[in-house]
Amino acid sequence: MKTTKQSRRDAKQLFRSTFVNGVMDTNKVRAVVTGTISAEPRGYLSILEHFKRFVKLEEDRRSAKIESPVAIPPEQQTNLQATLTRIYGPGLNIAFVENPALIGGLRIKVGSDVYDGSVQSSLQQLAETF
Repeated sequence: MKTTKQSRRDAKQLFRSTFVNGVMDTNKVRAVVTGTISAEPRGYLSILEHFKRFVKLEEDRRSAKIESPVAIPPEQQTNLQATLTRIYGPGLNIAFVENPALIGGLRIKVGSDVYDGSVQSSLQQLAETF
């Protein structure tokens, strides 16, 4: 039990050391993993497992997926990118995807946050009320 708690603390400390200007640096992540493997501290596999989980959560938190039924014009893409960067900070990876099943509107997913203003979801909510 103590080893797991200590491994989690060590992994969190290593994870915090990978940030530069509030954004995770992939080169530092590689260096931390390589250094931990070569040093082989007590419980290093558990430390790396926790570290991997922290990195995965951060990658998910820093990725955005914007779905629309048709292609979004470049000026609107720029406005959406600026708005999401203002809300979630720099270093956000944004992907624009066409999904004709939405019928109209947008669905934006950033990490675990979902903003669904699509016609499809409105129709589903309406159908559930009947």
